[in-house]
Amino acid sequence: MDFEQMKTEFIKRIDNKELINATISQPRQKSNEIKRVKIKPIELKGKYHIQIEYQFERVLKHENVLLEKFSEAFELLLQQFRQIHAQFIDENIQIQLSKKNKVLWKEEKSKSYKQVDLSHNRKKQYLLDESTPYPFLIRLGVQTEDGKIKKQKYDKFRQINRFIEFIDDSLAHLPKNRQIRILDFGSGKSYLTFALYHYLKVEKGLDIRVTGLDLKKEVIDECNRIAQDLHYEQLEFLVGDINDYNDETSVDMVVTLHACDVATDMALARAVKWGAKVILSVPCCQHELNRQLQSPALEIMTQHGLIKERFASLATDSIRAEILSLVGYDAQLLEFIDVEHTPKNILIRAYFTGKKPTSEQRTRYNSFIEFLSAKPFLQNELREYL
Repeated sequence: MDFEQMKTEFIKRIDNKELINATISQPRQKSNEIKRVKIKPIELKGKYHIQIEYQFERVLKHENVLLEKFSEAFELLLQQFRQIHAQFIDENIQIQLSKKNKVLWKEEKSKSYKQVDLSHNRKKQYLLDESTPYPFLIRLGVQTEDGKIKKQKYDKFRQINRFIEFIDDSLAHLPKNRQIRILDFGSGKSYLTFALYHYLKVEKGLDIRVTGLDLKKEVIDECNRIAQDLHYEQLEFLVGDINDYNDETSVDMVVTLHACDVATDMALARAVKWGAKVILSVPCCQHELNRQLQSPALEIMTQHGLIKERFASLATDSIRAEILSLVGYDAQLLEFIDVEHTPKNILIRAYFTGKKPTSEQRTRYNSFIEFLSAKPFLQNELREYL
């Protein structure tokens, strides 16, 4: 079999939708940064695609190619690699190419008929694939070295993917023609900070600079070590308090995760004053309104401490979202998966639109505040914007 026949035979099987999966390896040039490529069929929006996964030393990149365009991609891959191991419905094929493209083709009939799995969309579609090794997840202890999710870390993996969905939805609101500045207040162990950086920088190839801020020096030191090990050059972690951080005049995205009580409001106020286009905030420990709440009409609820706490928490986040709306944001309260399985699973997502509030909105907000006898910290912080 010559080189052209090999291409024809291989593509024929692809076009017949017989592919289960394949690995393309042995780079022709040692300088090739791509170490190997994996391909498999997937269904996206009702159309058959071939997913091409490029495996670099430390990162992975994915490309989904329509079936009719795969032959062009395959041609380029053959210029870079010399070996193919492919599994089809009823046979396995191994192809070895010499430097001059002399072909060694071996095929072995399968003992059992295999089914092509296009369940990429039928099961939960994660932006980070649960069968793919990611260096940052391995380094953070979420995955094993071969890319398997550790059983005790699966909830964390789901949380990371849910967060990345929010990040992905925000892309249209971020600048396209300059570096994107991102701040993460209360970054802690920084699972989500690393995920944000990986997705925007590695997967999407965007020009970003990310700073994580936390009070625990030992945690910050470890996060900086991990960032250096992963060669995340535009990611830094600093020891500091939200209230004391004055190094910026303009920021594009502000993230706050479980900043306690009014620390969330401080971060939201800073985001507004910096003109942030995107705000993603998961609040925590909303005690302020609980202390202020005076509404006789609600006493059937608030006489119970547990219920009062939960109501105050929901009302606080509703007030925060409404204040953001009043200062020009499209703000929503969305469900966020929290790994500790607590009620603290609401995320405030706000995109700046510059839209002016109506008089009806202002009246509605003021009526609600008066009804609860509330004096919101965030309202006071943003009084010049309201």
